[in-house]
Amino acid sequence: MITGYNSFRYLSDYEAKKQIIEIGKRMYDKGFVASNDGNISCKVGPNIIWTTPTGVSKGFMTPDMLVKMNFDGKVLMGKLKPSSEVKMHIRVYNENPDVMAVTHAHPPVATSFAIAGISLDRAILPEAVVNLGSVPIAHYATPGSQDVPDSIAPYCKSHNAVLLANHGALSWGKDLTEAYHRLESLEYYATVLMYTGKIIGRANELSCNQVNELIDIREQLGITSGGTPPCSLKETNTSDVVKTEKPLTASYSGCAVSSVSSDKEAIIRELTQKITQQVLESLKR
Repeated sequence: MITGYNSFRYLSDYEAKKQIIEIGKRMYDKGFVASNDGNISCKVGPNIIWTTPTGVSKGFMTPDMLVKMNFDGKVLMGKLKPSSEVKMHIRVYNENPDVMAVTHAHPPVATSFAIAGISLDRAILPEAVVNLGSVPIAHYATPGSQDVPDSIAPYCKSHNAVLLANHGALSWGKDLTEAYHRLESLEYYATVLMYTGKIIGRANELSCNQVNELIDIREQLGITSGGTPPCSLKETNTSDVVKTEKPLTASYSGCAVSSVSSDKEAIIRELTQKITQQVLESLKR
């Protein structure tokens, strides 16, 4: 098992194939991919990977379907062809030799952000700041073309994941588990941003001091990438709620009524502050 970016052993062929199949099933069961979408890869040598084939559902793969290949594109083992999108995996590995695994999928909420051209970079979730970081958008490129790896190259060392404009998401890490967990975190982060930005219409953003504390925690955990999201100059508290949309309203007996009363809003803000503080304290421990 890989124990760190600078201290690891390569997985055996058996281990790599087993983990790729497991991650593929998780991606499929989570609804991150449809039909034959997505691809996964894992390094088993300095310039050698196991990867998923083209034209196969990630939820129904078997070991004999997987492809072993080198960074030059030569197939070393396997009867099927690798996905044309393996080019972007190889580009991540070449740009950042510390990366040991890459996952690509089309999680619906994150992909919607990619289609809308909105990056995931608001400081609202401590866990996202620490474990994932901000997620930029790579410019649009035709899937499978050389333009795709070129579009993600600037982010491979500085970030842990990227949105592909009008396409999907790509994440990487020191092993397959970390790469996949970052994909899950990315979709969860996008979902929370959708709810706070477009449904609830409010977001209690972390201050620059609070973000810096989280960055320190991230570095203590040995995570040196992820970027720094924009932050508020004020400390997060019950009076620092930032309105991103108008409060939701509901029609009742012919009158427009606020969906949340002022008393309930105050309670919600107080609970938000307490939960945020608890999370920050737990991350420090």
